[in-house]
Amino acid sequence: MSYLVLARKWRPKRFAELVGQEHVVRALTNALDSGRVHHAFLFTGTRGVGKTTIARIFAKSLNCERGTSADPCGECETCLAIDAGRYIDLLEIDAASNTGVDDVREVIENAQYMPSRGKYKVYLVDEVHMLSKAAFNALLKTLEEPPEHVKFLLATTDPEKLLPTVLSRCLQFNLKRLDEGQISGQIAKILKAEGIDAEEGAVRQIARAADGSLRDGLSLLDQAIAYSGGKLDDATVATMLGTVDRTQVGAMLDALADGDGAALLGTVAKLADFSPDWGAVLEALAEALHRIQVKQLVPDVAVEADGIDAAAYAARLRPEVVQLWYQMALNGRRDLPLAPSARAGFEMSVLRMLAFRPASPGDAAPGSVQASGNASAPVAPPAAPVAAGPARAVASPQPQARAEPPVATVPKPVESPKPVEAAPASIPRGIADAEEWLALVASCNLRGPSKELAANTAFVGYGDSVLKLSLPAGFEYLRSERSVGDLAAALAPVLGGVPKIAFEAGDAGAETLKARTDRQRDERQSAAEESFMNSPDVQLLIQKHGAKVVPDSIRPFED
Repeated sequence: MSYLVLARKWRPKRFAELVGQEHVVRALTNALDSGRVHHAFLFTGTRGVGKTTIARIFAKSLNCERGTSADPCGECETCLAIDAGRYIDLLEIDAASNTGVDDVREVIENAQYMPSRGKYKVYLVDEVHMLSKAAFNALLKTLEEPPEHVKFLLATTDPEKLLPTVLSRCLQFNLKRLDEGQISGQIAKILKAEGIDAEEGAVRQIARAADGSLRDGLSLLDQAIAYSGGKLDDATVATMLGTVDRTQVGAMLDALADGDGAALLGTVAKLADFSPDWGAVLEALAEALHRIQVKQLVPDVAVEADGIDAAAYAARLRPEVVQLWYQMALNGRRDLPLAPSARAGFEMSVLRMLAFRPASPGDAAPGSVQASGNASAPVAPPAAPVAAGPARAVASPQPQARAEPPVATVPKPVESPKPVEAAPASIPRGIADAEEWLALVASCNLRGPSKELAANTAFVGYGDSVLKLSLPAGFEYLRSERSVGDLAAALAPVLGGVPKIAFEAGDAGAETLKARTDRQRDERQSAAEESFMNSPDVQLLIQKHGAKVVPDSIRPFED
């Protein structure tokens, strides 16, 4: 029994039949039609995107008996021989098995002879990056100045391994991965020509599993036809591929949204009966969350359903929670190899999502102090880490300890100096002390250098329209004529006239506005960190569940 696999049977024989590589086809077509054909071409790209196929079509275009053109006839003896892989002047060399300098030397010696039948002798070197460095060096001269009847077509999946001297001698074309729509369209076309019935969902699953490679897609199609007995339906192909039932993904999202841990683990147990690839399950969950987020933030964009009602979940979940769960799914895939078992790693990933499930609308945030002064109130499970007092932190994902977290004591914030309202110019006033100076500077509408000057000066004294200030060591550069003048002008409405500003040595320990601001910020930060770390919930998560607070992530609400 002789059977030609679909990937070979449906290999394109003309440029017009190629799928997806329009940028390469356009360049080669123009080169062939204009007669400006380079002597060396390099085709790069992942597996199954058409590198060798394009090289063979190009060889046919060069040697077609009806003349060199971008549209070979496909009927002459030369075209038929190239399609069958038996054309004597098309030498296909597998660089993976011919890596040495002796193999290249044989190519160089044979290149000097004229082609036996066609116009050009074409060397098609596949996986050229496998050649040794010595082999590359031996080929360089011939690759740069080959005989007029020789063309080199090089193909590789790893152009980074090629020497720059080789790249500089070739025209390089990077073939793109095919998207799911292009692969689905070609598979549907082939199925129709082969007379095989298939459901749209089955074709879509094969196209997704092909991962950008049309050859992989056709190989999977061959396997699916054999597995299903000739009729492709969605469930059969899903079973063959071991893909996740999308209804189970929806069931997990329902359980997460409802905060129902029993239902969530029940769904995981159902999935375990099919021995799935747990990384693929997390990938399917991430894909569903991506569609939900798109529907939330860009509602006008059409989103593929694929078993998930994205619009319903978009209205049901908060956008920030969807983002958080999506990141957890990605991190869960990364951490699966480190888990005690793949299932345990998957369960921990979805349980982590459960710990960050959204609260119901109108629920009080944990740790907040209610206006009525109640010590505690029932709250729904929160969707973010517990924050105590006025602090918030970005912490590693942690489960909530209980439904009614205690209310933390809110530390009294350090009071900032009260702004001093500017007095009318008709009522002159002075500056009694350093406290009044700091309040005055804080209330002035200063900008740029004058603002920096005022913030870094300490008060010495004021009298007879002379304002005496001091600058800490290292800040003398702020005392420019312009900044001093702007500061005096800003103080004029309060002091009843433009004061004369004099700088002199002052108390080294005198506090400036900038020093006070920094001190108060540090005090707020310390109070926030202390309040957060002293929270019973936070201590429980750290001691019982191994949670860790991300360094420098605690911030006071005021900041």
